Amino acid sequence: MSIRLMLVDDHRMLREALRGILEKAGDIELVAEADDGAAALELARALAPDVVVMDIGLVGMSGIEATRRMLAANPAIKVLGLSTFGDRRMVVQMLEAGARGYVVKSAGSEELLRGIRAVAQGETYLYAEAAAAIVDSLRKQSLQGKQREILGRREREVLQLLASGRTSGQIAAALGIATSTVEVHRRNLMRKLDLHNVADLTRYAIREGLTSA
Repeated sequence: MSIRLMLVDDHRMLREALRGILEKAGDIELVAEADDGAAALELARALAPDVVVMDIGLVGMSGIEATRRMLAANPAIKVLGLSTFGDRRMVVQMLEAGARGYVVKSAGSEELLRGIRAVAQGETYLYAEAAAAIVDSLRKQSLQGKQREILGRREREVLQLLASGRTSGQIAAALGIATSTVEVHRRNLMRKLDLHNVADLTRYAIREGLTSA
């Protein structure tokens, strides 16, 4: 089944370029385009796309605010942030608005397609440089005593890798453990932190500075 996608960007030339990339993908159906936040919200209500590629720097209503409003109306939509900028602050704001991922426009077409497919499957996707910047920033922050007591060493390692956009299989390979063990750790993290999905865990890790020991 094709991924039903809406593209939101206020630059017509970029939309045309991305349209060509998406049409060649084979598993993605471009169902709508919008050049501002208001139009994007209206189209999202009417069409309920699976994934929305959302430019952050829209004129008027920002892509961050449009994402927040869109997901308040329909939480099932998966939003992938798209921006010229890749600084940590923008990434965090987009994730806090509810986006499942973030890709910069300079990353290339394959990166964009990977991001679309990942968020469509319910995963979190951060392009490599953003993930590395966030992890490096978090590494410099100290863990609070309560957080150290709540989470074990392996749980913090799993949480760090989840926050960097890794899948359960990739985490298992990186840590040398079974995928089923990763799933157990993920369920334990959600239970201990009273969170309900990977996007929530990612936002928590970024906000609280949790890293592996």
